[in-house]
Amino acid sequence: MVSRKHKRRAMYKNLQLLRSVTNSHAHSKTSIILDASKYIEELKRKIDVMNQEIAVAQDFDAQASLPQVRVEAQEKGFLIEVFNKRSCCGLLVFLLEAFEELGLDVLQARVSCSDNFHLEAMGAKVKEGADEVDAQVVKEAVLEAIKNWSEISEK
Repeated sequence: MVSRKHKRRAMYKNLQLLRSVTNSHAHSKTSIILDASKYIEELKRKIDVMNQEIAVAQDFDAQASLPQVRVEAQEKGFLIEVFNKRSCCGLLVFLLEAFEELGLDVLQARVSCSDNFHLEAMGAKVKEGADEVDAQVVKEAVLEAIKNWSEISEK
């Protein structure tokens, strides 16, 4: 007899807990369970929506993970800026090799690689005997260096 009363009290407590968790205003057991079922379906739908939003955000983040590049022609050369939200181990080497292949002398540079990657460099127009270079050519070479770096760093 004690066991049956104990089971009923436990069942009643669990139903009241279920009722409070699901914000149900029902009083019968069947209605509380139906409200709980509807609540679970709503939670599943919200999870699906959130998973879709996460997937979209990850796709956007993957596209945004490549560094941003800005090249500006100056009187005596080019101002080259490369920025990424994350640190890019080894990228600086690829960029400097690209400058060298273009025949650019780096006159001044500031680089930060701790939490993010930020390069700001002033490159002299061109070494003697090299082909003429404009800002678009420099930007394309920097983007190619970034592409080469990303292919190697993914491996």
